Amino acid sequence: MGHLKQKNLITTRERLRDQVAHALRAALISGELRPGEIYSAPGLAEDFGISATPVREAMLDLAREGLVEPVRNKGFRVTEVNERDLDQYTEIRALIEIPMIGRITRSAAREDLEVLRPIAEEIVRAARDHDLIAYLEADRRFHLSLLALSGNDRLVETVGDLRKRSRLYGLTTLDERDQLTPSAEEHIELLDLMLSGDAKAAEKCMARHLGHVRSLWATS
Repeated sequence: MGHLKQKNLITTRERLRDQVAHALRAALISGELRPGEIYSAPGLAEDFGISATPVREAMLDLAREGLVEPVRNKGFRVTEVNERDLDQYTEIRALIEIPMIGRITRSAAREDLEVLRPIAEEIVRAARDHDLIAYLEADRRFHLSLLALSGNDRLVETVGDLRKRSRLYGLTTLDERDQLTPSAEEHIELLDLMLSGDAKAAEKCMARHLGHVRSLWATS
């Protein structure tokens, strides 16, 4: 019985750590935590209203992902991503995702694709409502769920990691310029093309979408 209680405690602690890491990633992507700035675990913990331990553990997880770097006796500095990094991340994603979209279009069942429509609509709704956190979360779920139809878990993990590393800086500015909605609507266009069975057109749409996203980074 004692071992089971200890297991529950660990599970609860890990869940809090994951929740904090998720919140921190969202803050990084939305620009609340700024590149080059140093943040302390106790300071962030005060914002969350929790102890510093799960925050420190979450920051170490982000450090392993390359999103932050430890600064001795100070905290963690948010990693700066330059134009060359973004170009390389986009190139890798294109090499993986564009042909995979064609393959999934040819192999996936219509009902499995149709399940993603509410998520695509959620992305558009979040963009129109200026809900950046909801936008980012729905966008992540759509793309990774779509790639999961390939049955290749390692591929999904790789793209997920690339998405984290190529976070959208200046997202608030892009939202204020009404530049997010056109990108959001491309998810519905992509899904419709895949449901029609037009693999080539779906690949072209995915290529355009990635190029659109990269141009958003360039103007942020």
